[in-house]
Parts: sequence; structure tokens; C-alpha cells
Amino acid sequence: MIVDILENARLYAPLNKGFTHAFEFLERPDLKRLPPNRYEIDDDRVFAMVSINPGRRKEDAQLETHQKYIDIQLVLAGTDTMGWKPEALCSKPCREYNPEADVRFFADEPDIWLPVESGTFVIFFPEDAHMPLISAGEIHKVVVKVAAEPE
Repeated sequence: MIVDILENARLYAPLNKGFTHAFEFLERPDLKRLPPNRYEIDDDRVFAMVSINPGRRKEDAQLETHQKYIDIQLVLAGTDTMGWKPEALCSKPCREYNPEADVRFFADEPDIWLPVESGTFVIFFPEDAHMPLISAGEIHKVVVKVAAEPE
């Protein structure tokens, strides 16, 4: 897991070929005005999902992991308190991995809670179990999915 601000995004480009495209999208001057939708960036290797969602309570959420994609989650408005735990330490799977949705859920409790404010991004790798969208208010955010193993 990485937590940082967009001004430092260039530091992470060497980690994955898709990160350059992802951060170019996240630095768009019109980003906050984009309607909720899916946005293709580089075919199915890099795409973004803009959303405005009500927050949820910790007890109504589960940790999730992804195998095919890395998440870059940028909060545009509100505070998204995200939970985190290494997947290797998760011992309570709720169901098997769903390859179509690229998700697996766990009933474990996060080890860390991190309030992520507007302008801050978090990168979750496949080994990072995470629980986003925890908030008493509304959250406007962008999640860019970057293929973990780009072609």
C-alpha cells in the first residue's frame, strides 16, 4: 500500500507501466467535473471509475482483494476512511475469488484505519486487502484499475 498526494505521483511511475497513463488521467484539470462512469484509458489494461457514493459503516463492509488489477484510489471530495490488512494475514475468506469481478472478500478486521482526505491517493496492490468507502458522509472518488501484469 502507498499513500501520497498527486504532486508526488511521478515517483511511482517506475513501479508499473500503466501508472504513467493512470496518473495522467488523475491529473486532468476537469477530473472533478467528470460524471460518474467508467473511462477507458488504455483498453482493459488501465481504466477509471468515477463515483459519488454514500459512505458506509465499518460493520457493513468487508475487506477485499484483487488479483488482476492494482487500485489507485483518489478521493476528490469527502473523507474515505480506508481499512488495510496484508492479504497473507487474512484468515476468514467469505467466498472464493471471483475472476470475472476480480474480487475476493474477507471477514477479517483491518489492521490499520487511514482517513484519506480530498487530494490524497492510495495504491492497493494485489497483496493488500482493503476496505474503502467508510464514511458518515458522501465520497466523490476515482478508482483507476491498472493491470498488475501489463502486456
